[in-house]
Amino acid sequence: MKRREFIEKTAASSALLSLGLSLSSFESSQKRHLTILHTNDVHSYIDPFPADHPRNANMGGVARRAALIETIRKENPNVLLLDAGDIFQGTPYFNYYGGELEFKLMSMMQYDASTIGNHDFDNGVEGLHAQMPHAKFEFISANYDFKNTVMDGFVKPYKIFHKNGIKVGVFGLGIELDGLVDKGMYKETVYNNPLETAQDMVRILKKEQKCDLVICLSHLGYKYRDEPTKICDLKLAELTQDIDLIIGGHTHTFLEKPTVVKNLAGKEVLVNQVGCYGINLGRIDFYLDNDKAKAFEGKSIIV
Repeated sequence: MKRREFIEKTAASSALLSLGLSLSSFESSQKRHLTILHTNDVHSYIDPFPADHPRNANMGGVARRAALIETIRKENPNVLLLDAGDIFQGTPYFNYYGGELEFKLMSMMQYDASTIGNHDFDNGVEGLHAQMPHAKFEFISANYDFKNTVMDGFVKPYKIFHKNGIKVGVFGLGIELDGLVDKGMYKETVYNNPLETAQDMVRILKKEQKCDLVICLSHLGYKYRDEPTKICDLKLAELTQDIDLIIGGHTHTFLEKPTVVKNLAGKEVLVNQVGCYGINLGRIDFYLDNDKAKAFEGKSIIV
């Protein structure tokens, strides 16, 4: 067995053991399997890194990511493909095409939804709006209020997906724009408290809509060592209930497998992020039985 395969299998098994579960406990005809694939902070990296790059030689690239996604969909057709924002800015492709190419390629790969990152405002809220016709997937952000902007009506607070008999509620959260993005770029976009917003979303998705899984697409950042009080994915997981998975972005954090955090009710929440530039593809497999018990495998796959 190759070293990378061994590491991936070990990480996946460790994730299951951390919950005190094993796949054997779900080996019945009644189990339902859902695969979550995710990216974040791709930043307009369309091509692989060059062969002489000092750190990421030959890594990434949309073509390889698309092939990998297609292979996984053949294994399990019940897939949700999600992105945690900062689709834009980082290569000349964005400077030249303004985001059109990124949205078209994501649509070709059949992304289901994305949240909005701070760099997605780099051509202004009007620039983001201009590219919306090229996106055949949902934009989800619950704490950005676009009511008084041209983006009004183009972004939903949440979306419910039905896959293999599993009802999945996905909501989005964005980082505070003030001080990070020029006011002239985001204009009248209103930032609302992400913790309060998350609690509202969970109430709707879990209590009212009775979702089996609740996923947050977050561009808040994984953790801030120098700003311990700043809201981040780890704090969001600790201070809420009924979120099963937080898919993060913004801090370009490379995790080999999801971090498991205890929430307010003492239950486990998965927090994952796969770095940046499309180098990795996150994969998390959920297994649910008829009693809604859950097991998971999680890993980061090098593209």
